[in-house]
Amino acid sequence: MPIDYKKTEKELYQPTTTPSVIDVPKMKFITIDGKGDPNTSEEYIVAVELLYGLSYAIKMGNKMVLEYVVPPLEGYWEGADNFKGMDATITDKSKFVWTMLIRQPDFVTDEVLGNAKATLSKRKPGMDSSKARLEVITEGLCVQVMHIGSYDDEPATIEKLDRFAVDNGYVIDLSDNRRHHEIYLSDPRKVASEKLKTVLRHPIRQA
Repeated sequence: MPIDYKKTEKELYQPTTTPSVIDVPKMKFITIDGKGDPNTSEEYIVAVELLYGLSYAIKMGNKMVLEYVVPPLEGYWEGADNFKGMDATITDKSKFVWTMLIRQPDFVTDEVLGNAKATLSKRKPGMDSSKARLEVITEGLCVQVMHIGSYDDEPATIEKLDRFAVDNGYVIDLSDNRRHHEIYLSDPRKVASEKLKTVLRHPIRQA
């Protein structure tokens, strides 16, 4: 049976609606940087298409290495106040700076990614894959929660998340290197906005 990280590593992908602390281990990702409103930015649309294209090219090209389910789309986000002032950030999405990413199995190397880029370029000659890179990320100590509902309703959940961290002796540690993190478990094209499931995660440190 194919490995599905959402099921084998539930602590990373299936938190409850009550915030909790987690130490996120080192993982590999294909990442793409960009900026702008994800609802209207062509750059964002192309980045997501490229991430999925490369991820499936790797999966289909390495069946004998490992059978697995392609992990969900994730995003690191910065806004007007680095997601410390969510009301301002959420209403001015044009100022978003993001890194979109999809986790990769350990066997994926720069060479494997390069082969996937070559395969994808044959299928879609006009797609530029040069912005996609393989990156090892150790997120470390974080507080996380499951948000159920529209992306625009995240501020209230984030407030609950941050308050839990502070009440339990932690400091929210958002910075240029440690950013607001979202993991998208639902497809907004198929799931009603009020039922969307999104893991929200903030980096923390001991007070």
